[in-house]
Amino acid sequence: MRTTACRRLVLVLGLVLGVAVAPGAPAAPGRVNILCSSNPDWCEVVKREFGKTTGLQAEFVRLSSGAALARLRAERANPTFDVWFAGSGDAHWVAQTEGLVDFVRPRAWGELRPQLTKAVDGRYIPLYTGLHGFGVNDKLLKDKGLPVPETWKDLGDARYRGLVAMPNPNTSGTGYVMMTTIIQVYGDEPGFDLLKAIHKNVAQYTRSGGDPSLLAGRGEVAIGVSFANDVVERARKGFPVRFLAPKDGTGYEIGGLSLVHGAANREGALRLIDWALEPENQRFGPQQGGEVSVQSHSRTPVDPDVPRFEDARLVAYDFGKYGTPAVRDALIKRWTEQVFPLPR
Repeated sequence: MRTTACRRLVLVLGLVLGVAVAPGAPAAPGRVNILCSSNPDWCEVVKREFGKTTGLQAEFVRLSSGAALARLRAERANPTFDVWFAGSGDAHWVAQTEGLVDFVRPRAWGELRPQLTKAVDGRYIPLYTGLHGFGVNDKLLKDKGLPVPETWKDLGDARYRGLVAMPNPNTSGTGYVMMTTIIQVYGDEPGFDLLKAIHKNVAQYTRSGGDPSLLAGRGEVAIGVSFANDVVERARKGFPVRFLAPKDGTGYEIGGLSLVHGAANREGALRLIDWALEPENQRFGPQQGGEVSVQSHSRTPVDPDVPRFEDARLVAYDFGKYGTPAVRDALIKRWTEQVFPLPR
């Protein structure tokens, strides 16, 4: 089993690196190349609506946060993207620290929600925020005679063997936030012990953070670790899944928006950044793009389906610490070596 698990990990990393070295769209006047880490529907809406408004041609490649960071690292000397749109903030923080992206102060900076701009500490532009937790399929749990898990610790209970899906932190920012949330709730060593217990119950690790909630909605698993927006979007489409914020404490994300360092289409990229922060354009996320989160502009209405922060027990998420490249890489390496190869 250990050899099989390691082979799976090699395959995952190979796919990430294979994407990372693939050529992107060529730079051209009137064009903006977007590295998009949001719901694919939102990527499509941004491409379409930004083009309508500005006349610029927008193209995107959709990659989860971890895979997007790997691509930016691989393309450091010759970037093929102009803007990194969405994705977990820790990955944007790492990219800014490593000089892969540049912080620019957008036109709307003073109108963004102050709690978000304060938390990101001038490392990147906040685009949205949302709770972390999991989606549960109540019907499947009831059919199996199991209670609804209410805490991260519950996910490590052996009765949920084969009923959990979670994203791989090597490729997914959602997976990384799960890991760092558990560590902040329980401490380093007990946190990794819990991650090992949860690992035994995982039926599938996914590349993207949104996929576990889809698997739960389809009934392939009963619990899918995801951000709230993904779970709510599945429920809106009729899947029998609902969001739950773990009662022992949960983290959250502040999705990022960054200018890629050395962007060939810098002026177009800056136009897209300003465009993406306007309230009338931020509404596309919840309304058409599946990003049912709190958008960053203070005048953008909050969708009524967004789970409320005040109803959750939040950890004091340390964005600075867990956005430090050495810390992030060391934690993912430890999970990869000590948790992922364990038999399930």
